[in-house]
Amino acid sequence: MAGHNRWHPDVEPIAVARPGDVVSLDAPLGTGDQIGRESVHEDLLALDFSQDLLAGPIHVDGAEPGDLLVVELLEIEPGDFGFSAVLPGFGFLADLFPGPYLVTWELDGLHARSSELPGVAVPGDPFPGTIGVAPSEELIRRVQRREDEVLRSAGVDLSELLPPPVPAAAADGLGTLPPREIGGNVDIRHLARGSRLFLPVHVPGALLSLGDVHFAQGEGEVCGSAIEIGARVTLRVDVARGTAWTPRFPAYETAPQRERRYLATTGVSIGDDGSNELLDVGLAARRALLELVDYLAATYGFAREAAYVLASVAAELRISEVVDLPNALVSALLPLDVFEDYRSPA
Repeated sequence: MAGHNRWHPDVEPIAVARPGDVVSLDAPLGTGDQIGRESVHEDLLALDFSQDLLAGPIHVDGAEPGDLLVVELLEIEPGDFGFSAVLPGFGFLADLFPGPYLVTWELDGLHARSSELPGVAVPGDPFPGTIGVAPSEELIRRVQRREDEVLRSAGVDLSELLPPPVPAAAADGLGTLPPREIGGNVDIRHLARGSRLFLPVHVPGALLSLGDVHFAQGEGEVCGSAIEIGARVTLRVDVARGTAWTPRFPAYETAPQRERRYLATTGVSIGDDGSNELLDVGLAARRALLELVDYLAATYGFAREAAYVLASVAAELRISEVVDLPNALVSALLPLDVFEDYRSPA
């Protein structure tokens, strides 16, 4: 099986590049070919997540621990089909939207459209949701200790989200679900064509991999899914050493951003029961997001699950302020260019 689903220094590279080289990677549709145009909601319950693989790794000659790998995104060529999913137990509002719920999208290269969201055309700006380099053996151990501790203390079991290892020799590596020092599942929508990503190198050759390509995604990816696609990603790799500053975590330069108009809802630090929590950004985000879902359902007649997905693939959660006691304020901004017939609240 081509690809891998663990971050590990012993995963064999599929190609070697020199600093300055341009390389292309073919990233498969998330979950392989298990979801297609004829799929239904219940098909999400039978997904084999071991088929959700990364393309790579690429060995970059001369990259050594302590260096900075510079990745310039040159081109991302999407397919003509994508999907978004609400999976049981996953997503920012998993308690209110248990799933399964599937939205399939037709892509024309510029926009994504779905029968679940009539009158919506989401502009595309594809990017790899997951991109990163291999960890060292020491970093693997350090990450596993801290993540095991926090998950155990929170009573969270992610074993069902950690599929069998591919390849089997990488079984003691890191899963690909969260972001970390190496990059990983960062879901940064600004890592589109024209951007540059800076990744600290942990092993010789860096071992760059990517996957989980998104046609479009909102800030926050709130339902746990963007518009998931397969794509060919073309990039230029380079190595910087002796820089004045080397980040612990990935850093990036964005491409120039186009101006957009938004409708925004807001929320403050109030729980579902009406209680106030001091400067709780998570509660403020929950309130703002639910306000947006309510607006979409009431104004456009969308199913609430479909409105939740639209927020995940297009809306932008932004922290507006975290200093005005006792409430933080979060805004949920939905760009108006997703609507073929925008309907103002008033």
